[in-house]
Amino acid sequence: GVWRQTRALLFKNCLIKCRTKKSSVQEVLFPLFFLFWLILMSMMHPHRKYGEVANTNLGTLDTSMLVNFVIGYTPPTRMAREIMKKVAFDNFEDGILTEEYLSEEELQEASASKPSNFVGVVFTGATSYQLRFPDSVAMSSIYTESR
Repeated sequence: GVWRQTRALLFKNCLIKCRTKKSSVQEVLFPLFFLFWLILMSMMHPHRKYGEVANTNLGTLDTSMLVNFVIGYTPPTRMAREIMKKVAFDNFEDGILTEEYLSEEELQEASASKPSNFVGVVFTGATSYQLRFPDSVAMSSIYTESR
């Protein structure tokens, strides 16, 4: 029955492996070679671990840089409006201009028309968000290394 068929199939596979030794050795050595290569590459580029930064007083914010600064956000939900109101008026005496957009595409179009003083905020959840900066803003070297 089943045991005899399984044994015959196993014997057939063993005969094929013995007759094609070159391909059998390659089947074993290639994964080992790639594993060695991955280990070597990970040793050449070790992960950097950054220590904790102590809490320090950064001083007062220079609000002269924020003149005519615009923060656009999407989607215009009640929670997003409350958060943006708190950002605009509670932290700055003059207030920052905030604009709401119905979609992320509208936000991108506005960012293209006002690239120097515009930052976009896309709310992905009730309190989670992603920032959208114009392409002219220089990114930190900490994050560009891992790209």
